[in-house]
Amino acid sequence: MTMRQQPPFELGPIRPVAEAQSLLIRTTRGCPWNRCDFCVNYQDMKFSVRSVEDIEADIVKAADYYGNHPFNSCFLQDGDSFVMETPDLLRILRCIKEHFPTLERVTSYGRAATMVSKSPEEMKEIQEAGLNRLYCGMESGSDTILERIHKGTTAADLIRAGLMAKEAGMEISEFLIMGIGGRELSEANALETAAALNQIDADFIRVRTIGVKVGSRLERTMQKGEYQLQTEEELIREQRLFLENLEGITSYYSNDHAVNLLLEVEGQLPEAKPHLLAMLDRFLEMSDEEKTNFALGRRLGQYSSIADMESSGRHQQVALQVADLQQRYPGREDEICHYLREQIV
Repeated sequence: MTMRQQPPFELGPIRPVAEAQSLLIRTTRGCPWNRCDFCVNYQDMKFSVRSVEDIEADIVKAADYYGNHPFNSCFLQDGDSFVMETPDLLRILRCIKEHFPTLERVTSYGRAATMVSKSPEEMKEIQEAGLNRLYCGMESGSDTILERIHKGTTAADLIRAGLMAKEAGMEISEFLIMGIGGRELSEANALETAAALNQIDADFIRVRTIGVKVGSRLERTMQKGEYQLQTEEELIREQRLFLENLEGITSYYSNDHAVNLLLEVEGQLPEAKPHLLAMLDRFLEMSDEEKTNFALGRRLGQYSSIADMESSGRHQQVALQVADLQQRYPGREDEICHYLREQIV
């Protein structure tokens, strides 16, 4: 496949980690809600739905640009393709399938508030036309937290939307954020999010760790002292409480983003649950010195997993970096870890 620097069709700014190798087709610009406290992805972008004709023209251009490249997945950008009228979305899906016949799945973000406005029949039509995996930003299953972060939905709607999509035969990938409730609501975030996901039994549970973005409303809340960040250890304790309370589900559990401290904590529930808890405990049972070494080593890109600490050379290199940081910024290890998390896209 010959690649040019700038594709001759429109692309949005982001896509899920799991869609790194996917065909990208932009159906909307920005997010129809765009008010979540933690998010800056579409902050300066006015939301709009692209015309069917423009999207179809882009599909044709993409087919010509990529030639015979055998994509097996296509992601619809930006924030919520379900805001499109159902007949228009069906037309786009059929056009994509016509021009990219090797596709095994078409995926999209889906906001719960938008999804529940569709009928079960519409959801089934959309699935049958090819849109068979959804990425849903649950963030939290706590109504208190959802209201505080201005998510624009309730836990009940998040559950209803997930169940509707599953009934239609779609795969569901639910994102949640460890630490989104801060220190005050850490337990509520863990327990109530687990309770919501126990009702959905999503195909994938994708954990993210809070990194308060510069310019976000959450940053302003934090600066006013109304939101208190947790330490890396507290965030892992929150994740452990969450995981411990996942019961009766068969989701694939994943820490698949660099913002997470323990990338190795992933596996198929329920059989992998004891092993995943043991990996979280492995970190929690370290000495304070070793926790600091690992946390800063991970955030500085020296470690990929706890097993990397077994390399004496690497461990010593990190120890020197930690000592230097502690000398320059005494007592601010967790601030440094958060700063490094916040830098990750």
